[in-house]
Amino acid sequence: MKKEPVFQRRFEDLNCCVIVPTYNNAHSLDNFLTDLKLYTNRIIIINDGSTDATAEILKQHSEFHLKVHPENRGKGIALKTGFNYAEELGYTYAITIDSDGQHYPDDLDVFLTELEGREENDPELLLVGDRNMGRDGIPGKSSKGNRFSNFWFLVVTGIELHDTQSGYRLYPVKLINSLKLITWKFELEIEVLVKAAWKKAEVKNIPIKVLYPEGERVTHFRPFWDIVRIVLLYMWFVLVSFFYIHPRNKYQDFKNKGFKRFWKEDIIKSQEPPHKKAAAIALGVFIGISPFWGLHTLLVFTLAAVFKLNKVIAFLFSNISIPPLIPVIVYASYQMGSLITGKGFDWDLNLQQLDSGADIFMGLWQYIMGSFALAIVLSIFLWIVFYFLFSVLNQKQVIKP
Repeated sequence: MKKEPVFQRRFEDLNCCVIVPTYNNAHSLDNFLTDLKLYTNRIIIINDGSTDATAEILKQHSEFHLKVHPENRGKGIALKTGFNYAEELGYTYAITIDSDGQHYPDDLDVFLTELEGREENDPELLLVGDRNMGRDGIPGKSSKGNRFSNFWFLVVTGIELHDTQSGYRLYPVKLINSLKLITWKFELEIEVLVKAAWKKAEVKNIPIKVLYPEGERVTHFRPFWDIVRIVLLYMWFVLVSFFYIHPRNKYQDFKNKGFKRFWKEDIIKSQEPPHKKAAAIALGVFIGISPFWGLHTLLVFTLAAVFKLNKVIAFLFSNISIPPLIPVIVYASYQMGSLITGKGFDWDLNLQQLDSGADIFMGLWQYIMGSFALAIVLSIFLWIVFYFLFSVLNQKQVIKP
């Protein structure tokens, strides 16, 4: 009697399958599939136009579901084919795993365990295997690329992940198929993460093992073109998130919570310590006064994400540079520049005095220097004021019965 795969019952209870995209990995494919089917037979393989011995190897594993692309179309398209096929077969979840030998099939357990702990009303779950990219043995290029992706993922979603590029993942099938995905190669895995997070799915890492055998692993990642596509994708996501997603989400929160609750939880955030709330105000004011006109929104959200500060507070106070105040800020910055350059205050400011290119350049330089100086002084002053203010308010909340 044939022995049942180790995790077969769990896969059935969770209505889950495994998707394996493969392209010219004949050197590792047979051993990988032999190991994988020890854990489940709910396996979908996407042969993405392989030109090596992949087709012959797959004939030896005919018990699996198979889709074949006549020509290589890219990992992203292969994954989309797999997700669509998984939904056709009625699966609710799909775990994707690479066929190049770097992933361990026994790590399926950590994905299934996380899924088994879900409650009925929990949001959709998307899990990404965390390969611990900082440890020894991880290729330097992979580690640097991953840090770049992690940072910008945090900026555009507000979610901190330690690994955004691992291909070992668990996806909610219907949610993924409902997304409008426009990419077709490796960058699709980033696009899915960002758009799922924007749909309010819970996106998080879980630890997995990874193997990078020297001289044996075949990768189809092309460093220049694939990185260019990832950078362009994140540039687009930054624009969309800052000018649509973040404002939309905050407006929805405001409608759902009402003014009082929204003010307390999203603006004041009573659970945050006073120094962090004051720092968010200081950051917003610093950016609002700084001479980076047109980039204030981008800068404030990016830096708030980097320093893990309240983005709403920082954004609100960055709007100190609203049109009625712009002339005041520019004038005060120019006067501050005049002071720090040793000229003293120039109360009789007359633009007609700027009658040459050199004068205009020096006046602009004076304004820029003064702008930064004013931003630093005012942001420090406001940090001190609001730090003590929030400290007093926190003490009152603690004393209040």
